[in-house]
Amino acid sequence: MKRIGWVAVIAVFLALSAFAYGMLSARPRPAADGTPPSSTGDVGAHQTEGAMPGDPPSTLAYREANDRMHREMAIAYTGDADVDFLRGMIAHHEGAIAMAKIAVEHGEAADVQSLAREIIAAQEAEIIRMRILLARHEDAPPRGVRP
Repeated sequence: MKRIGWVAVIAVFLALSAFAYGMLSARPRPAADGTPPSSTGDVGAHQTEGAMPGDPPSTLAYREANDRMHREMAIAYTGDADVDFLRGMIAHHEGAIAMAKIAVEHGEAADVQSLAREIIAAQEAEIIRMRILLARHEDAPPRGVRP
């Protein structure tokens, strides 16, 4: 991978953060047919382990998000603590975003929804940063080996 300057990396990071904040600050509008807006994609689209008949949609969505997060956190360890940390934390943060989106979609308390939106913005920004670090560390020669 071609090395890029830190100024460019920081500029991209700030631009993406500003974009994410702007997208998350916008209030969702109801659909023309009156159905509530959905920001969780396929979360809750199928029954998950431990689901009970009659569970509310938010419970099903939380279970699915939790199951997905734990599946994605079960990474193949490389022996490189930095790379393994970044890979696991990206999956962990993606799970936090999924749960926060469920709180925004299904919750009723304005203060909780506000916190959830803040978490989404912060976690998305951290994921971008971790992906940049991961790309840099995956490109680095193995430790103890000189080029």
